[in-house]
Amino acid sequence: MGLIQDGDESAYRQEFEQLTVWCSLNNLVLNILKTVEMIVDFRRNTPALPPLTIMNSSVTTVESFRFLGTTISQDLKWDTHIDSIVKKAQQRLYFLRQLRKFKLPQELLTQIYSASTSH
Repeated sequence: MGLIQDGDESAYRQEFEQLTVWCSLNNLVLNILKTVEMIVDFRRNTPALPPLTIMNSSVTTVESFRFLGTTISQDLKWDTHIDSIVKKAQQRLYFLRQLRKFKLPQELLTQIYSASTSH
């Protein structure tokens, strides 16, 4: 996580470089396929920034990502997170409705519901 102040991104890039060096010194590998950059900027005219690089590979810039089960978006609003929860709930309800057509016992449907919503 870094902060760009007064349009000077050098401190931000230096912080990221220090992170990659620290990981290397501590025998940790940053997985370029799992590493993303999300820019949170509330200015009207957001300047285009060159992508970060890890071992000469560009880091993907995203508008949102999941962290510990929470979807975080670049506008820091809850809309994306709520939409993903609603979508998941609708899929599980559809599945339960389909199972109900087979006249399964209520206790079994309750167990399936509990198992599918615990995560």
